[in-house]
Amino acid sequence: MKIGIVCYPTFGGSGVVATELGTALAAKGHQVHFISYSQPVRLDFFSGNLFYHEVNVSDYPLFDYPPYELVLASKLVDVVKYEKLDLLHVHYAIPHASAAYMAKQILASQGINIPFITTLHGTDITLVGKDPSFEPVITFAINQSDAVTAVSQSLKDDTYTNFPNVKKDIHVIPNFICLDDYKLENQHSNKKMYAPYGEKLLIHVSNFRKVKRVEDVLRVFDKIRKQIPAKLILVGDGPERATIEKLCRVLDTCSDIKSLGKIQNPEKILSIADLFLLTSETESFGLAALEAMASHVPVISTNSGGIPEVNINGFSGFLSNVGDVDDMAKNAVFILKDETTLQTFKTNAYEQAKKFDIAKILPLYEDLYNKVIEK
Repeated sequence: MKIGIVCYPTFGGSGVVATELGTALAAKGHQVHFISYSQPVRLDFFSGNLFYHEVNVSDYPLFDYPPYELVLASKLVDVVKYEKLDLLHVHYAIPHASAAYMAKQILASQGINIPFITTLHGTDITLVGKDPSFEPVITFAINQSDAVTAVSQSLKDDTYTNFPNVKKDIHVIPNFICLDDYKLENQHSNKKMYAPYGEKLLIHVSNFRKVKRVEDVLRVFDKIRKQIPAKLILVGDGPERATIEKLCRVLDTCSDIKSLGKIQNPEKILSIADLFLLTSETESFGLAALEAMASHVPVISTNSGGIPEVNINGFSGFLSNVGDVDDMAKNAVFILKDETTLQTFKTNAYEQAKKFDIAKILPLYEDLYNKVIEK
């Protein structure tokens, strides 16, 4: 198949999943064309089956806001026609689904049929999508998609709740990881860089937006370190960075926290951690938690959104109510205080991650692609 993938090229989960999906499809012999305004951050190599097409938006004085959706639609028309694509797979509803619909109609007027699949990732439905000004367009674009997927049952339910006029059947195809990328051995020497005296090493990875509640990460860590020698690694950056830096000074924990900023591939740093903290207000799936579990790292998380579909309470980690830092700290100490318990949870976390290996998820997308093309 010749597949066009439209995604945001950033560090967010939707861009990561789209890139990993395209790379895996190319490895199986499909021809994959990425279409975005810059090269996806995880697309760090190319093969004979991987291509990238940049969407260039001109800055005209007439426009206060460059019309990216229109330029993207035109680019899709061009790539479909000249690369002879079989289908488009757009990740994130805004504005990719509506741009794909526009391109489909333009191509239809030229006698070319191009089906498109829309994958919903979360914020496009649970946050941005709640803005009433977006509702008619998002509803229409979803209903006009040839197929729609959501990364969790929770997100599927939220879509029908937030967009009551959506009539399209939504397929749940979860996010995934490539387990082979997480088989990192002999990382003990690297761990000593951050925990030189054998302290337990905790980690949090996110884009530091308010919805991630990174302040709760620091409060949980503060409670843990008062009972168990521990260090915390923060991976990522974003609008809450300054707030976090102020809070660590108030809590007097800065000397035990290492901020590494954005890391393109977090596998190596995850592999040295003992516990992963995910305190989000909501997550459509919780890809960062899955990446941690693939690294044999148990997860302390909230119980909102799609997280309970990934992190199994009492098995791969523990779930707590949003904002309940006392319960999160208690659960973390339970795992960390005893080496046998910690090793059990580490093993269980990896076993849970196996369910989301790309080898199991990729065929679900391929089957859906074939069904859409054959319509």
